[in-house]
Amino acid sequence: MSEAGKSAKIIIRPVQSEKALSMIDKQNTITFIVDINATKHDIKRAVEDLFNVKVEEVRTLITPKGEKKAYVKLAPEYKASEVATKLGLM
Repeated sequence: MSEAGKSAKIIIRPVQSEKALSMIDKQNTITFIVDINATKHDIKRAVEDLFNVKVEEVRTLITPKGEKKAYVKLAPEYKASEVATKLGLM
């Protein structure tokens, strides 16, 4: 499987909640629902490959629904709002 194919399997969908949208502006962070088995390293690589950005930090948690949520903070030279616009979040 190609790198892009693997990346697309790791990132399931972006989260479009009020909190997620405010984090885009305030913390340069985009929130995704990701594959439950994906590691932080996998998520970082997938976001960097798919959106051509540098990731500074990845934080994850398991939601009460049993989904894995990843908070992906971009490096300062990249704007989360630009990625969110590409994803149709803004």
